[in-house]
Amino acid sequence: MKLTKETVKRCLQLFLAFFKIGAFTFGGGVAMIPFMEREVVEKKNWIDRDELLDIVVVSESTPGPIAINAATFIGYKTVGFLGSLCATLGVVLPSFIIILLLSFSLGFVWENEIVQFALRGIRAGVLALVAKALWGLFKKSPKNAFSYVMIALSFIAVAVFDVKVLIVIVSGALIGLAAFFISKKAGEKK
Repeated sequence: MKLTKETVKRCLQLFLAFFKIGAFTFGGGVAMIPFMEREVVEKKNWIDRDELLDIVVVSESTPGPIAINAATFIGYKTVGFLGSLCATLGVVLPSFIIILLLSFSLGFVWENEIVQFALRGIRAGVLALVAKALWGLFKKSPKNAFSYVMIALSFIAVAVFDVKVLIVIVSGALIGLAAFFISKKAGEKK
């Protein structure tokens, strides 16, 4: 890949966009999805909503934190390897800096009543962000009986039977692939 002025500019934009997302989002990767959508789809127009949905699905299905995976995929799609490196560093660096600073004052932070109240408020906000991300994914997902059955079975497996999420994701992918090939084969016979 040739390192041009435009490539360097785009990499800096990726780094800054994902640094902002990483710095101002509490609650992990799922809570970052609405911010990613606003930044990379609406403001920067680097990808469209369908591409973001695909990236979120793949990011959730691959090992590692969803925010880091999504930043890596978006960066790669935008600029290539260098873009994925810049976006990944951008989303990771704020957390690293905050954890590093907190490690020096951990005793004070956990014992401080003001901090405890602030964290309770942050938790409520994070819940709202996660619910918004979930609703956004639901609205963009296919609506058919198979999808509703898969949602119900996945929820029951995780919430009631305490099945590991990774097992549910892999099982869902395999069942979805099997359903695709069965329906394709049934369509060929007609």
